[in-house]
Amino acid sequence: MIILLAALAVFLFSGFQLVKIMLEYKQGTDEYDSIRQYVTEVPPEDTAEEEQPQEEEEKPVPPSVDWESLKGINPDIIAWISIEGTEISYPVVQGTDNDYYLKHTFEGTQNAAGSIFIDYMNSKSLEDCNTVIYGHNMKNGSMFGLLRRYFQEKESVPGKYIWLCTPEKNWRYEIFSSHTVAADGNVYTLFSAHDDQFQAYVEQMKAESLVDYGVSVSREDRVITLSTCTGDYSTRFVVQARQEGAY
Repeated sequence: MIILLAALAVFLFSGFQLVKIMLEYKQGTDEYDSIRQYVTEVPPEDTAEEEQPQEEEEKPVPPSVDWESLKGINPDIIAWISIEGTEISYPVVQGTDNDYYLKHTFEGTQNAAGSIFIDYMNSKSLEDCNTVIYGHNMKNGSMFGLLRRYFQEKESVPGKYIWLCTPEKNWRYEIFSSHTVAADGNVYTLFSAHDDQFQAYVEQMKAESLVDYGVSVSREDRVITLSTCTGDYSTRFVVQARQEGAY
């Protein structure tokens, strides 16, 4: 009887914890779904105009962002990230450290989903050699939970472009690498100059990619590194892209 009661107690506690986790996941997902009302995204296939000359290259259309409304919710916002061909579309913030937004949403609610945020040591202008952007690998696929599913194998890659829209410019990035790295590896190095060391870095990152994206990289590039957990405390999964231009 004692063993039966103990087992029942464990079962009830586990069930309570599971329900608590599911509710927290839903709260985070609902919040970000609501925030997307301030952003309008145009699928790549809808950007062409019938009257456009055949030889003229189509210009990519960035997401349209209501910055005034988003800044009214959280002035820490610096960008909106959208990965073409995926459901990944979120506000990007920057705090005074790399801890707060691990457990707080865009609206400041304490939640396991946290936020998508750039390293506090990076420049808000996105003009650094390497800008590191963190996001949780949520089990329901939210935040950066789809990065590994999409970019671990060539067959599953949905597209090769990432938008980082800011109030000043809409930056488009081309993916050149995706791979598993050590949690304390040199992938997180923040370089101060486009020098030989940075040239060696981007070449190494390209060589370590699990997918050949066929994209050339050089010391002149500005790189973003999207980082998420793998379930192993010692490793992370990253997707890296080079700045293609502003639109």
